[in-house]
Amino acid sequence: MPRRGSLAVVHRRTLYADGPEVSEISCTTFSVNEGWDAEENDESIAALHAAIDAGVNFVDTAHVHGEGHSERVIGSVLRERPETVHIATKVPPANRLWPAPGGIPVVDAFPKGHIRAHTERSLGDLGVEALDLQQLHVWNREWLGGDWQQEVADLRAEGLIRAFGVVVNNHDPGSAVGLVRSGLIDTVATIYDIFDQSPEDELFAACREHGVGVIARMPLDNGGLVGHLEPDSTFPEGDWRRAYFRGDRPAQVCARVDSIVAELAIPTTALAETAIRYVLSAPEVATVTVGMRRPAAVPLNAPTADGRGLPAVQVALLKKHRWDRNFHT
Repeated sequence: MPRRGSLAVVHRRTLYADGPEVSEISCTTFSVNEGWDAEENDESIAALHAAIDAGVNFVDTAHVHGEGHSERVIGSVLRERPETVHIATKVPPANRLWPAPGGIPVVDAFPKGHIRAHTERSLGDLGVEALDLQQLHVWNREWLGGDWQQEVADLRAEGLIRAFGVVVNNHDPGSAVGLVRSGLIDTVATIYDIFDQSPEDELFAACREHGVGVIARMPLDNGGLVGHLEPDSTFPEGDWRRAYFRGDRPAQVCARVDSIVAELAIPTTALAETAIRYVLSAPEVATVTVGMRRPAAVPLNAPTADGRGLPAVQVALLKKHRWDRNFHT
């Protein structure tokens, strides 16, 4: 049975120059897994419905989120909703290398026909006639050129994609500056949070100048900016956070979190909201993607999309908490 339309009104921003208006906060389906059981699938579907009920109209997914499973879940939800919900998805590199190492030819990652094949597969999994935003799921500054550009142009001309962008390598937003200036893309997705403020160095200015929208990823530092981490936190084998918070990184994060909440005089329970609002205080950011896999997460995150961001004094204080880390050694 079709569900009623959403009653909530959230603040919206233009996704890119002449692009659609999207909610400041959006859903990411990073954790939607093809191995989920029926209960987990139902919970994910309920969360998407709750987010749309709250006024969220942008969902960020990818083929590799369950090898198409997340797209099929989203498609099932879209068929029940009367609202317009904008969907962004991503083409995985053929060599499945994340991040994209230097010296690898673009043809190894995105050979001829690869982008088209995945676009057609995503269209089928989502059950839509055109993708609102197709993206390369990985980027290397050496790839500015090649057959992939014509393939994207053809998909645009055929009306199969409405816009195109890339996801830059983690913590390397500068690698996309040349691409932004080339005029080939509409959006760029990059990690941006209180700790990783590096997109402010060059990327944001280039995006402003060329009308490219910024999709901010991982505003909560993979959980580091939620306030739940302990100095001795550990993660089981197979959990991707095990590598991210390796060694004494949890203790380092906790010390920095303590410094933030003390300086802003906020409770630790307000940290996550503050972190999201910091990201939304940047006018270059079109939307920030937040994981809302469970319905209970929606009322915690969606209210941050109210157009207010943070007071300027708090933004200025948080600039001092930038943390340039080396995640690769």
